[in-house]
Formats: sequence, structure tokens, C-alpha cells
Amino acid sequence: MKILLSWLKDYVDFDLNAEQVAEKLSNAGFPCEGIEHLDGDAVIDIEVSSNRGDCLGHIGVAREMAAVTGAELKLPDISIEESDKAAEDMVCAEIAEPELCKRYTARIIDGIKVGPSPDWMKNRLEALGLRSVNNVVDATNYAMLECGQPPHAFDYAKISDGKIIVRKAKPGERIVSIDGSKCELDNEMLIIADSKQPVAIAGVMGGLESEVSDETTTILLEEAHFDPVSIRTTSRKLGISSDASFRFERVVDVENIDWASRRCAQLIAMASGGKVLKGVSDCYPTKPKTKQVKMRLGRLKMLLGIDIPAEKVMDIFTNLKFSPQIDGETITCTVPSWRSDIYREADLIEEAARIHGYDNIPLENKIHIEIIGEDKRHKTVKAVSSYLNSCGYYETINVTFVDGATADVFSDGGSEKSLSVKDVSRKSANLLRQNLIGSLFSVLKTNVNAKNQPCRIFEIADTFAPSPTEQKTIEKTHIGLVTDGDFRQMRGVIEGLVGTINKDAAVEFVPAKLKWAQAGAEIKLNGKSIGSAGLADKSVLEKFDIKDTTASAAEIELEALCELIDQPFEVKPIPRFPAIRRDLSILIEEKTSWAQISDAVGKAAPAILEKLEFVDIYRGKGVETGKKSLTLSLVFRDEDGTLTHEIVDGFEKDIVKSLSEHVGAELRTA
Repeated sequence: MKILLSWLKDYVDFDLNAEQVAEKLSNAGFPCEGIEHLDGDAVIDIEVSSNRGDCLGHIGVAREMAAVTGAELKLPDISIEESDKAAEDMVCAEIAEPELCKRYTARIIDGIKVGPSPDWMKNRLEALGLRSVNNVVDATNYAMLECGQPPHAFDYAKISDGKIIVRKAKPGERIVSIDGSKCELDNEMLIIADSKQPVAIAGVMGGLESEVSDETTTILLEEAHFDPVSIRTTSRKLGISSDASFRFERVVDVENIDWASRRCAQLIAMASGGKVLKGVSDCYPTKPKTKQVKMRLGRLKMLLGIDIPAEKVMDIFTNLKFSPQIDGETITCTVPSWRSDIYREADLIEEAARIHGYDNIPLENKIHIEIIGEDKRHKTVKAVSSYLNSCGYYETINVTFVDGATADVFSDGGSEKSLSVKDVSRKSANLLRQNLIGSLFSVLKTNVNAKNQPCRIFEIADTFAPSPTEQKTIEKTHIGLVTDGDFRQMRGVIEGLVGTINKDAAVEFVPAKLKWAQAGAEIKLNGKSIGSAGLADKSVLEKFDIKDTTASAAEIELEALCELIDQPFEVKPIPRFPAIRRDLSILIEEKTSWAQISDAVGKAAPAILEKLEFVDIYRGKGVETGKKSLTLSLVFRDEDGTLTHEIVDGFEKDIVKSLSEHVGAELRTA
């Protein structure tokens, strides 16, 4: 933003040269990019952050100078001699999209004569790098650089029926902009239209057909507030940017629009000899509520590390026009309409710090560093990553968004129940993911296609799932795993992972239906559900174009493991006596699950059964259709003495009997 020093002095009195002004503005958060000295004047180029649209005009910068110097802000005196004819008799403005246009005003200036601009106006514009066009266009540019509010002047004779409608474009509509660009409009673009056709691209650029020319005698002056996202989106789509769109994208002051309109009308009348019609067509559907923000003096001291006296803080906020009121240790500020960036306590603290001066914060010779130990989350993440790495899993980092097709496969409720964002850079993959598995399958596809196998990957990241009872989104950190190996391998990894964090934790895999799996399970930790796992269905693999491989996936909540990280667990001495292992091959019905088998073994197992393990499964020759052969291993150990095979034979007989009674198992002998 370029500021002319003499122009700045119109609004605030100070006896400082350009370098001193630049230093004060830099200390207030507006770094100086350069100074160009002119004959008796200077142009100061300052950097204005994207949230300070109020400082994209000389008056906004003057407010900052008034705040840092304590001087009084002087606004231009607007005195307009209006004609008896009413503006509302000639123009009617209507807002069809109140969400995208918060306010629209239209004034009429009649009897103008288009010609050269006065020297004082022309010289100031040219000093800031703007080419003089004519007195009307120059007056609108002057008003924009003064107020930060972009106006637009239409040739009233070219506006059909004196009707202005702020609406979205219709499919197939076109407009040629003032710079000659042929613009194809779509139904997401906000436009200014008359009763027949578009006459301007709202907030971006006017149309060539309705621009001011040498024959123009009557002006329709527009001042408005447009939605910043809408303006930015339209500007990028069309590849057109302007000084106006730059300001609308950074929020203009909706309450200041009528004042800015009167000021611009005054300048046009002064420069062109026209007369302003009485009144204005002002569409203002919903006025914003006044914002009040509170700040605690104790919080100010804690964050800044310095003690700014309450009187000084009150003076700062008064100079910033925040109308502060103090009650004990709390200051309540009424935020002025031009400060859209102020909405929380930290914002007020920042204002106090920058006006007080960052250079007034004392420096110390030593830096004091306090060492804080690892919290549960950090310990858990480190333990999880280390264990999964040792199992051959590689960590991936994916974007938080997925497309609709992926959400439909893996998410509860599909894409319709997923939270989405509007972003022109994310036309398809704009859904916040409810789980990590979909993203990991995309990574698996890339590796399989590149013949990078075996592929074992995991991710630790946040997910965003809809609440089943409330209108909100539940954010949780999950651990997602995907492998091209079989399900048993993944199950062993999860059981081992939990065991490394707490050896006494009990992990169960309970059969469950998952929309993406041909066989799935609910994962329970000490009886509480913490996630799910499954073997991917062939149809899912086909959708991801994963060929000639199987894939297993699992996802569990990180928080459940965090609760285990510091819990004590029982340590047992190394066994003194040997164990006896017995393998059993049994024939069972195909539908019989491992959980049923484990339960049947547990009903007859003695206390000295140390371990029950799955060994293998077989289907094929020698096993009739509808059945499967399953091999399991029983490990017996007596802590008080050495077991004999005769004793174990009895235990084995009881277990076989229980398997037969409860799951219909038969010992396989061949």
C-alpha cells in the first residue's frame, strides 16, 4: 500500500519526516517496503497484512498514526448541495443474494461534464502510480485510495430501466469487462445486472458497455459490501484482478458505505461540475451486531511478560476508537465496524502490545528454558511408531481431505454425512475424512502399481466423524494400518502393539459387519470398543484398481492407548519348569468363528493352560464342502512342578470333548 505523505497529513497533524513516519508505522505492525522522495513530498510503501483491509486507504493509515502519536483524526468535511430531484425516482437497487452482498447503495450525479481532472487530484494519483483517465474515473480512484472503499461509476443512460439487481450469473451469460476481457460467467459468480443483462462483475470490474465515456452526463454511483470469498473465487476463475477486488477480498467496512458514497459523490461533483440528486437507494438487509470483546489485564501481563499500566492500556484503546470500559481487572471494548480482525481477547492484547511498542518490551541477557517431560500422547505416539516400524510398517502422511467416492466406500453415511469445505483448489477432494483407511488404500494402490511389495503402511492423524445425536463433528486421533498381507498378520501386529504398551491389557476381535470388508471385526480393549479391522472386499480393491493382491486394514483410537501408557502391569518371573505343547487339528463348520472355538476351549481348560494359539487353516482335498480344518496349539505349564504327558492327556481329552459339545468339532486324523 503506497501512502503519499502530504495526503496523510490531511487527516492527522504530525511534524515527522517520511523516515520517521515509516518507523512508527513499522513499529505498529506495518513494515516499510521503501520510500520514494518526490519534490517536497514522499511516497511510503507499507506492507498491510491480509486481515487489515481497513488500512488499504489513507484514512485507515491515518487512524494508525493518530493512535501511535496521540493526535486527533480529522475526517473530510462532506458538504453536498443536493438537487430537489430524488435519486430513488431514478434508480432502484435490489439484492437477490444477501449472503454475498451485505449492503448496496446507489446515488445519482446529474449534469456532469467528462473531461480532464483537476491538477491536485491528478498529481496525487500519478504520484501513487495511477494513470489519470478522466475526472469521473479519477474521482472514484481518489475516493478508493482515501477511504479504502472501492466505488464504481456507471453511465446511467446505459442502465436499462434504472434497475440494479445484485444476483448470481445465469448459465451462458457473458460480459466484456472494462479491460477488454471476454468473460464467460457461471452461476457461482456474483454480478451487477440491470433489468436485461449483466453490467459489471461484482467487486471485480465493471462492464465495457456501461462504462463512463465522453458523452456521459449522468452517473450511477455504486458503493457496496461483497463477500470476500465470493470475490476472490470469481477473480481467480476469470483471471482478472483489480484494485477493487484486492480490497473487497480483505473486507470493507459495511457501516461506512454510505459515508464513502457521499464522499465519492462530493469528489465527482467537485471534479465534473455535476449535481448530486437528493437521497440514496440503500439496500441493507441485515445490520451486523456490535461486537464487544473483553480483555483481562492479568492475561495481558502473562502473555507479554511486561506490566503495562491500566491507564496506558485505556489510552491505547481510546486512541484506537475502541470505547473501552474498565471494571476491576477487565476491560470491555466495543469494536468499531472497520476492525473486522478483532474478535477475541488475544486480538486486544496484540493491539495493546503493538501500539505500546514492541521495542518497549525489555530484553534479557539470558534465555530461561523450562524442561517439560513427555505427556501421555507424545509417549504413546512414539511407542506406536517405534513398534510398527519394527514390524515393517512405514509411516505415511496424507491430506485431511478425500473425494466423494472414497467417502462413500469407507465412511458412515458416505459423502452426504461428511463435513465439506468450499475451496476452488479442491473441486472434488473436499470432504474431511471420517477415517484414515481410505487415504491409506490410495497409498497402497501407488505402491502395488510400482511393484513395491510387501507394502505395510500406517498413519496417525485426526478424523472428523458426524455426531449421531448432535449437529456437530467429533474430532479424534486415530491410528490407521493397511497391509497387502493377510488378516492374521495384522491382528498379531495390533495385539503386539497393545502388549508393548501394557502387557495386562486384553484385546478381543469380535466378528462385525464392515461396509468395505468381506470379513470384519470390532476391536475391543478391556471390553471397550476402540476400532475395527477387516479383510478388504474384492469390489473395494477393484474401485482402487488394486489387482492381484489381498489387503487388510485396521483403525483404532489413539486415546485408548494413551490411557494405558502409564498404567502399572504385573511382571512375572521367568518360568522354572518346562511347558508341554499339544497341537490339535479339528474339523468344524465353515461358519464357526475363532471366538467360538476359544470360548469352547476356555470352558474345559485347566488353570495351567498358558496359551491358546491359532496355527493354520485348511480347505480342500479330504475336507468336505461346508467345513474347514483348523489347527490350534495348546501350551500347558505348571509353575509348581514339571508336568507329565499323562496329566496333559487328560486335559487334552476334556478340551476335545468341550469342542465337540459346543462347536461340533471332530478330531482330524488324516
